Amino acid sequence: MVLVVVIALLWLVMGVTTPTFVEPSSVFAIFYTVAPIALIGIAMTPIMCAAGIDVSVGSGLAVVMVVVSKLIRDFDINAPVAIAVALLVGSALGVVNATLIAFGRVPAMVCTFGTLNVFRYVALQVFGETQVAGVPGTLGFLGGSISRARFLGLPNAMWLAIVLTAIVWVYMRHWATGRHIYAIGNDADAARLAGVKVRRRIFMLYVFCGAMVGLAAVVSVGSGGLIQQNVGIGMEMSVIAACVIGGTSVIGGRGTVLGTLLGAVLVGSVQAAVIHLHLPTEITQLFVGIIILIAVGVDLLRQARRARS
Repeated sequence: MVLVVVIALLWLVMGVTTPTFVEPSSVFAIFYTVAPIALIGIAMTPIMCAAGIDVSVGSGLAVVMVVVSKLIRDFDINAPVAIAVALLVGSALGVVNATLIAFGRVPAMVCTFGTLNVFRYVALQVFGETQVAGVPGTLGFLGGSISRARFLGLPNAMWLAIVLTAIVWVYMRHWATGRHIYAIGNDADAARLAGVKVRRRIFMLYVFCGAMVGLAAVVSVGSGGLIQQNVGIGMEMSVIAACVIGGTSVIGGRGTVLGTLLGAVLVGSVQAAVIHLHLPTEITQLFVGIIILIAVGVDLLRQARRARS
């Protein structure tokens, strides 16, 4: 509810001071930017709830985007094939992280920091020496074209994120295997003794994250045009920020994808507000950083209070 109030106040203030902020084209652009962050955040939330993390998502996004965009441009593949390829490539990247973390027992931060650099190298090799230009708008129905990719003013990609958020929320809250995620985050050893297949759950979480990275890449390629070599840089920080701002604990055991969705909307709204106010783009990082520190501080105080009680 706090996030809802903060977002509403931000939009109210921006609507009064800068009316262009709430114009249909601006609203569409904001939520089209939010959609990939939200889609990856849907998978990052259960990972963080299980006391893990994945900082390789930005580089993974770059790999999928360059592969899909080149296939669309050079081989004229249709949308269903492009989506299938994106999901397969993203899932394959997720399997790499999942295997190393779940069965190789490599700490998640160390593992994904390593694959961040490996995936970025792979993306640059696929890019070659130039960026990918002239990509058709084959996937524009997801949000690349405001004239044909919206419903009730929001991009189709954002509606996809909302539907998937609802599905994952129900799974994590009301399914036994979904509740296992919280148990692992609170105490993996205790969860294992209680019969939870910890390694299997962790493996599936990272594979799911890879698949969602693939889906986010499909959305990002939707507008077509030009795919630059620096695509995806910093995406992991936006996703983690959305999760933390949305109430996901940095030490595991607590979080909700609904909060992450709202956190993504807040991050996207702050970014858009900075642009509309013609402020330096660095201000966005300052505001988001302050919000993250407040969210983490509140979380740690809550944890300390629970420990004392």
